[in-house]
Amino acid sequence: MSISGTDRLARTTVFTPRLHALLRDHRGQDVFRLDDDTVGVAGPVLTDRILAARPATERERPTFKPLHGRSIPRTEAATVMQAIGRDVRAALKKPLPGRLDLSGTWPHVGHVYLRDLILGADPYRLRILMDRTLELTPKLTWTVIATGAALPGRIRPGAPVTSIAGLTANATTYGDRRYAMGLYRRAAAPVCFTVSTLVANAYWLGAPFDDETPNEHILYESMRLLPPSWNILRNASPEYTALDARIGTGDDVLLLPLLSHRDPELWDDPDVFRPARWATLDPDDHPGYLPFGHVSERCWGRHMVMPLAGMLLDILRAEGTTVDPRQTTAKVPLAGLLGVDTVRLVRGGS
Repeated sequence: MSISGTDRLARTTVFTPRLHALLRDHRGQDVFRLDDDTVGVAGPVLTDRILAARPATERERPTFKPLHGRSIPRTEAATVMQAIGRDVRAALKKPLPGRLDLSGTWPHVGHVYLRDLILGADPYRLRILMDRTLELTPKLTWTVIATGAALPGRIRPGAPVTSIAGLTANATTYGDRRYAMGLYRRAAAPVCFTVSTLVANAYWLGAPFDDETPNEHILYESMRLLPPSWNILRNASPEYTALDARIGTGDDVLLLPLLSHRDPELWDDPDVFRPARWATLDPDDHPGYLPFGHVSERCWGRHMVMPLAGMLLDILRAEGTTVDPRQTTAKVPLAGLLGVDTVRLVRGGS
């Protein structure tokens, strides 16, 4: 099953059956039932009202939900995000080589480059937590964390490592080390995963780009067609029934940017990659556009993702990189982070 992401380039984006069914059956709908206890919402007005009705609970927060049975206070979450933010800013200040070849299979190539750029000074037991293969199953991730936490030795306070790694230095017991490593993974991995996937999506959907097209417009349009978070879950809450009687008191609510980002009532040519539309649109207040969540609770990673993705686009565009013309199809699997699984990029003239 497929929906064309950009007809002019004759590339076909193949969505997994569940995502394809949502686009086929519910695009343009405001509220609809997904199963006995889940209601889907894609209308921008109701979406806005639901997300503004109450803050996300700790179990609805994607990065900082409870870890090993321990709640993560918002003050601790803020400390963690500030640390990885410092590391990203430090990485962005590093001089780039005169020429840098990032051709190959994306998003893997971009992920490895970012991992080494941002976290290259960290011990192997931490850097291995960035491995994309750990995304296969949570059990594999926690096995690697448990193994690393059991190894002797730890980071000395003041060691020349990243700020996010430095937060693990005071973990002395096995349980504390396992918790600290879990937080490292939760905070650092999504930065590398999200940025590399976003750039891969952008290239698949729209390369080659016009020279005058700003990186920001390319990224906003990529996130429209393939939103990093294609759904936002809110567990059953009485506030929602008060907002719309179609939502029962026991219904969970699945908000769907996947649908609102392609709603023909909100967008001209909703399935076409048109970065020029962002010359006159505001990504912060356009109805139904939620690449970084709702205004009441924006994703904390926003100010890391955009500069890093822009840096990668600068590198790739300077080298004349584009999608391998022999690749005409890319699959979008069912995952929390929405993106094409494999895009082959080649340098100009290759």
